[in-house]
Amino acid sequence: MLITRAASSALVLFWLAMAPQAMAAELLVKADTRMPAKTAYTPVDIQGVSKVVVRKGERRLYLMSGDQAVRSYRISLGDNPEGHKLYEGDERTPEGDYTLDWRNAESDFYRSIHISYPSERDRELASAWGLDPGGSIMIHGLPNGKEDMAFAYRGLDWTDGCIAVTNEDMDEIWQLVSNGTPISIHP
Repeated sequence: MLITRAASSALVLFWLAMAPQAMAAELLVKADTRMPAKTAYTPVDIQGVSKVVVRKGERRLYLMSGDQAVRSYRISLGDNPEGHKLYEGDERTPEGDYTLDWRNAESDFYRSIHISYPSERDRELASAWGLDPGGSIMIHGLPNGKEDMAFAYRGLDWTDGCIAVTNEDMDEIWQLVSNGTPISIHP
């Protein structure tokens, strides 16, 4: 059967148009819908977030004021979420104590707050294996331009090692967390 150039071009255009829908369907199949999206809190006057705590196994990020969690958010992690980040490209989210040290309102993702990974210890561990520890680990929202696909990201681990939240949650975190705030990331 002979396919004309016009028919071939039309077929290619059809597949290019359908690819995003197919990827979205694949992401939906992987999504964990059992996890609640948000924890309800009664409104409180937040005096200040003294620490951020991440529990990777729970897929939750907590804003702490002293010993009290004043906010909680569902998170997505790297594609390979178990264990401590060892090297660039392992798609793991680091574990340990770091600092939220700077922010970028114009990042490739909706707002981002930098986590001070790698620490000196992280550099030593990677160096012992002859590897680069990587960096640019952030808390951020969705990729810019993908807001209409937010449903497809919910419940998935899709980052390269960062901690992702919804854009709405990122707005709140951005307002409540100051540069210099400690962050503790647990398995």
